[in-house]
Amino acid sequence: MSKKKLVEDIRQNPARFYRSPADVVRDRRFSDEERLAILEAWESDPEAVETIRMQVAEARRLIEERGTPQTAKTP
Repeated sequence: MSKKKLVEDIRQNPARFYRSPADVVRDRRFSDEERLAILEAWESDPEAVETIRMQVAEARRLIEERGTPQTAKTP
């Protein structure tokens, strides 16, 4: 399975692949951009409970704080 296909499969149902959003942050197979796409998909899942959404927000914050060029914010 190609990496692109794997990311797309995970985005369809992140909870099938990960126990928590923090696991996405630790998954070294993906770039920060891919991790954020997975977290975004998880966050927009209508079945995601508020606890998961809070965990997603925390995971996104951790990735964005890294300051990688892919996710760096301009002032």
